Amino acid sequence: MASKQASKRLAREYKSISENPPPYISAHPSESNILEWHYIITGPEDTPYYSGQYWGTLIFPSNYPFAPPAIRMHTPSGRFQPSTRLCLSISDFHPKSFNPAWEVSTILIGLLSFMTSEEMTTGSVSATPRERKMFAERSRWWNSTGGGSHAKNPAQKGNVKAGDGGAKFRSEWPEVDKENWSAMAEKNINTVSGELIRASCGPALGSAGRGQTQSVVDTVVQQRDAGTGWLSRNRLLVMGGVVFIYVLIARLLGEAEDA
Repeated sequence: MASKQASKRLAREYKSISENPPPYISAHPSESNILEWHYIITGPEDTPYYSGQYWGTLIFPSNYPFAPPAIRMHTPSGRFQPSTRLCLSISDFHPKSFNPAWEVSTILIGLLSFMTSEEMTTGSVSATPRERKMFAERSRWWNSTGGGSHAKNPAQKGNVKAGDGGAKFRSEWPEVDKENWSAMAEKNINTVSGELIRASCGPALGSAGRGQTQSVVDTVVQQRDAGTGWLSRNRLLVMGGVVFIYVLIARLLGEAEDA
């Protein structure tokens, strides 16, 4: 349970960050627990995280601001292990280095700065820019579907990991969740796999397909033959007849000259 001082401080900070949010950052406390904050970082331009939607939590101690929060990012990013506590100078890994003057906005700006660097720490991972771009493209799908687990009737509703079917994200960010589903529908995204659904350019050539294909070929051949004259179709026979007649005439002419 939050102390009176922590509740008062966090309520003031929520008002401040709502009225003047830092660039690329949105955050709010959970309705049921002011010590549990949820944030979304939108990937900045000129980074491999561009347009990605990175959701995470700050879990504050009851004696905040005299101790820092635990920081996690749940959305796969290629930068941090999902739902793993991050070892940062502004996190609960280093309580002695935390400055009580730092606010929620200060903490999240620091997290964003660390995210866009290549410095390694506990909870961070290595990935190529291309891999991070792929995570960014799938981030909205992952948040709203729980990594596709919405279709598997997940048992652990409220778990912030992939198996919750997107329930926790939906409860904390209902409007953002609606936008994500609309975007997936517009982009024709498979909500189970997160992949783009590509339209088929023709029927599959299975057993039925091969029969259809053979029918087309037969029809073309028939149309070709129907449009070709008798002379063209029997040109060898005609040529043979011409040669035979030529030889016969030559022989008759030769016999006439001998007579």
